[in-house]
Amino acid sequence: MRKFFIFFSVLFFALTSIAQELNCKVVVNADQLVGSNMQIFKTLETSVNEFINQRHWTDKVFKPQERIDCSMVITLVKQTGNNSYSGNIQIQSSRPVFNSIYTTPLFNYKDENLNFTYTEFEPLRFDVNTYQSDLVSTLSYYVYLILALDADSFSMYGGDAYYKICQKITDQVENPNAKKGWQSNTSKINRYQLLNKLTAPANKQYRRTLYSYHINGLDKMESDKKTAKDAILKSIIALKNIYNNSMSTYIFRVFMDAKADEIVQIFNGGPQVDTKNLVEILNKISPTNAGKWAKIK
Repeated sequence: MRKFFIFFSVLFFALTSIAQELNCKVVVNADQLVGSNMQIFKTLETSVNEFINQRHWTDKVFKPQERIDCSMVITLVKQTGNNSYSGNIQIQSSRPVFNSIYTTPLFNYKDENLNFTYTEFEPLRFDVNTYQSDLVSTLSYYVYLILALDADSFSMYGGDAYYKICQKITDQVENPNAKKGWQSNTSKINRYQLLNKLTAPANKQYRRTLYSYHINGLDKMESDKKTAKDAILKSIIALKNIYNNSMSTYIFRVFMDAKADEIVQIFNGGPQVDTKNLVEILNKISPTNAGKWAKIK
């Protein structure tokens, strides 16, 4: 009986460990909080790492090599009250390219509106139907945003279910219009506005580009570079369909923050394709990267 129990325990651990979706490195930087007890932030870093990496966020089974590589760097700038802090959080995620050792960046975003309260050893618990805290809501929101963008890169509109959970998290935040990170009544980009722009029907071309850029482009780069480059070129040029939509401006920035260097690398060597229209579109939708686009030949 004891052997059976040990075997069952090992089997259960193995099954649950491969179900976890994220391989996330979390760093909490509190160097600017001079005079504070740094041990609290080490505890927070450990708790957030465990919260993100040891929880099952979906009902899908991920093999260890399929876990999504990502990172969250929490930088605390100010202690605003008893156990209350403000700062920012930098989120990055990537995905592997088929038949390659290369990983491609999907998301590179800095949220300047991080505000939360935390008491050392406070448990971090997530319930999709219940608001717990601003810290839990923020972390969970970005977990599901990472999952949504990753799913969108593998199947057309594959991230729908995860975007809906992001929306549910956003809707459940207590007194959101008193919190810069969650306000709906603002023109400034925050979590509410970012999600609104990513999921707006008028911006669906953005998600189609995310899919075709990866599936028809990067994932075929090893087998047919010319065809892959043509597909990537067409997927980016297709963004002109939403260029005149005022809601699209910021998601162009989100896309280029992750992809600008990669785009230059793709089109600055290898099989030649006609990049004239590509460069024109890139300069329109991302003029701040004009210096990079000038390198595309």
